[in-house]
Amino acid sequence: MFAWLTGPGIFYGQLNTNSEEGSMFENSQLLHYPHPTNIPLSFVSTEFHVLLLYSDHVTAISTLSQKIVFEDSYDETFGKLVNIFKDPVKGTVWMFSERAVFRYIINKEERNVWQIYMENGEFELAKKYCFENLAHLDRVLTKQAEVCFEKEEYEESAARYAETQSSFEEIALKFLQVWQIQALKIFLKKKLERLKPQDKTQMTMIVLWVVELFQNQLGVLRNEGKEHSIEYINLQKEMDDFLAMPQVKTCVTRNKDTVYSLMASHGDKENLIKLTIANKDFERVIRHHIHKGDFFRALEVLTNQNEKELYYTFAPALIQAVPREMVDALIEQGTTLNACKLLPALISCHNDDSQANEIIRYLEFVTSHNCQDQAVHNYLLSLYAQQTDKPERLMRYLELQGQELSMVNYDVHYALRLCREKGLKKACVQLSALLGLWEAAVDLALTIDVPLAKQIACMPQADDELTKKLWLKIAQHVVSEKNDIKQAMEFLQECDLIKIEDILPFFSDFVTIDHFKDAICTSLQEYNQHIQDLKEETDEATQSAEVIRNDIVAFRNRFMIIEPSNVCCICDLQLLLRPFYVFPCSHKFHFDCLIAELSPLLPLDVRETLNELQRQLPSANGTLDSISVGSATLSPREQIKNDINSIVASECLYCGDYMIRAINQPFIADKDYDRILKEWE
Repeated sequence: MFAWLTGPGIFYGQLNTNSEEGSMFENSQLLHYPHPTNIPLSFVSTEFHVLLLYSDHVTAISTLSQKIVFEDSYDETFGKLVNIFKDPVKGTVWMFSERAVFRYIINKEERNVWQIYMENGEFELAKKYCFENLAHLDRVLTKQAEVCFEKEEYEESAARYAETQSSFEEIALKFLQVWQIQALKIFLKKKLERLKPQDKTQMTMIVLWVVELFQNQLGVLRNEGKEHSIEYINLQKEMDDFLAMPQVKTCVTRNKDTVYSLMASHGDKENLIKLTIANKDFERVIRHHIHKGDFFRALEVLTNQNEKELYYTFAPALIQAVPREMVDALIEQGTTLNACKLLPALISCHNDDSQANEIIRYLEFVTSHNCQDQAVHNYLLSLYAQQTDKPERLMRYLELQGQELSMVNYDVHYALRLCREKGLKKACVQLSALLGLWEAAVDLALTIDVPLAKQIACMPQADDELTKKLWLKIAQHVVSEKNDIKQAMEFLQECDLIKIEDILPFFSDFVTIDHFKDAICTSLQEYNQHIQDLKEETDEATQSAEVIRNDIVAFRNRFMIIEPSNVCCICDLQLLLRPFYVFPCSHKFHFDCLIAELSPLLPLDVRETLNELQRQLPSANGTLDSISVGSATLSPREQIKNDINSIVASECLYCGDYMIRAINQPFIADKDYDRILKEWE
């Protein structure tokens, strides 16, 4: 930076010693003196001003506007002013007169610089020197926006207006008057970016307005057939970017119905669908596709989302329209769907064989994956029953369900009634057997074929009488209806419960004995063998009884010698000290010890009986301990003692069943557990 005092004025600028051109001066200007005839004695240049020194005053001129900023007059108390200079190191300004030296203090030299830059159109510098003064900055931005608007730089003007505090309505109207939609969008988007999250009303208004502007622009291009033009693609991308902004996305989600209605009013189906998918509003998208008859796209949207309730909502429409594809989608969901909740949709859609077959395919899938809901199985069974031309499917299902009534998943009574209505006799046979209606099952089976009736007759294995009765029904049918004597005779080999005499009454009086000769001989041989077996069993029983009688006699004469040294097996004290019991196994117990050990092992009712007998024993008549002469009646005391003996001495404590049953009892009783645990601690 240089400044040079010349005749016409101050010549100032910048020096460039590296310049390859002829002049080293750059950005040089001539600052004219305020009064051309009055040349200053000296001068000092600052950042934005030049101080001109005269003999009696100092004049400050702005280098930016070349206007006088102020004049500072001096009296001659200290003589005339002589010179002014600037400390090149500290930058302080000094002035001296004939008799004094003054320091010239410069205060906020740049305070009005922003305004000069603004008037000169140097807006960036003007903003720089506003020094965060919002009022000054707003004036600069407003001026810049106005200048850009006058130059028809509308988009730049909109960006600047958005940063000002100017009236929102006035600025928006200003751009609408010149129909600058792109500039208006920029203004609105910039305003949106400056809003706070709590300004929901203003945010909603701006977002809806911008969407409306986009829709107008896209609609115009669509009407002109420019859907595939670069302009349309760029505009669509701009709209997508706008809708992807976080605050816009939140606002659209909050006001989605309004936005949807706005797009629908412009006929913008693509953006409507795209937005509903982005907002995960899949129900609206699917309804739109179904309404338009585009069922495959509706199914595609349904399968690409995770909301299971939508499957229940749209299953009726989609199964009717695209049954195979919809069932594939349902099966793909596995067991995450509740088949019961799908039943209303499935029931309303089996109008033709293709739909019914697809529904059967889905129900077979869910039942094979452990679905035990009776309503599902009943509906599957009803579909099988309706396919009278394919009875094997129903029979296979019934076979898979089994013959245990408590384990089947369908209503057997409902199934039987349904099969009767459809005339499915074979299924009725199996269902009747499942319900225990054996005679009805056999009667119905005989109308189909005899082997089926035989199969049913063999089922009630636990009831021989019933089995025999069923086989006799079959035999009677074969004889009376078919007059097949040979087959009737074969029943004797197939069922051991039937004898020749059981089926003879079914034959007519004119049948010759030649037809039964073999069967009668076989029957007589069996009876003969049976009689022989009974005789052998009788002989064995007689021999066993004789052995038992001999054992009883021997046992009555058996005795055991008690030594004085014998002790009780429970308390280890001498046995002879108290009443005792001796068992054939040689175990010996005191009476009281045996009762104490045995009582916990007895059933509750037996234990109470024993306790009651013990309470009665002391009060019984002690004078009638022996049996009265000529009387077979025991005294009350003897009777009580016998009753006690029958309980206590029926078997040895260690060798009998009591000890075996005690294996399941804990070593420590529950009531003693806490006490013993504390003792062990």
